[in-house]
Amino acid sequence: MQAPSRWRALAGGALPFVVVGAIWEGVARSGRFPPRLFPTLEEVARTFGRLTASGILPHHAAETLARLGAGFALAALAGIAVGLLMARSRSAESALLPLVSIGAPVPGLAYAPLFLLWFGLGNVGSVLLVGFVAAFPVILNTWTGVKTVKEIWLRAAQVMGAGERRLFRQVILPGALPHILTGLRLGLAQAWRILVAVEMLAAVPWGLGWLIFGAREFLDTDAMLAGIAMIGLIGLALEKLAFQPLERYTVVRWGMVSA
Repeated sequence: MQAPSRWRALAGGALPFVVVGAIWEGVARSGRFPPRLFPTLEEVARTFGRLTASGILPHHAAETLARLGAGFALAALAGIAVGLLMARSRSAESALLPLVSIGAPVPGLAYAPLFLLWFGLGNVGSVLLVGFVAAFPVILNTWTGVKTVKEIWLRAAQVMGAGERRLFRQVILPGALPHILTGLRLGLAQAWRILVAVEMLAAVPWGLGWLIFGAREFLDTDAMLAGIAMIGLIGLALEKLAFQPLERYTVVRWGMVSA
């Protein structure tokens, strides 16, 4: 990409943030809200820097990332396995699809009391809850992806002598991968939402959710927004450093989706 095009792309990507930031700053300085409840971006940035320099914010982020990683790994492994099983077996589809269809629309927070009662307060209940809630979009998108693989691809591979294992590895999995990646993205978003909420309910001592809810009790809006900003930055980093490279080296490289 040439330098002018790169700068135009960067400017286009930054424009929404500049607009939202300008609106926020205008409202914060208008005096319509108390500064303690609606701080300026400068105050939020100062608090973000102070909490980061003291090590408090990185510690909260590391604890949350550990729970997120464990829970999302469970969701990805179980979700892809169950989705593939449902797509390849009519009996499994008949048995599991109604359960998944009933469980998926239930808000993740509604499951929290059950998991905390069954597995107790702390990390175990939180991780299992994150894995359970985040698995639903992975299951449904994996199942949909395999179902939408074109029949002509399967027949062509079979005519050329592909066995079941080779058919799965070279036709079904690449064909379903765009849907699987979409399911993983949606599952990660679900995992973030439920984890931030359950960190307060599960009485864990550290975590971005604990930081945000704890700061609310003291009307420390700066710290709340710093925690929210850290969640956004981590999400952006995961998208840029994990999902986009994975897409480039798989579905984009194979021509399944456009770059």
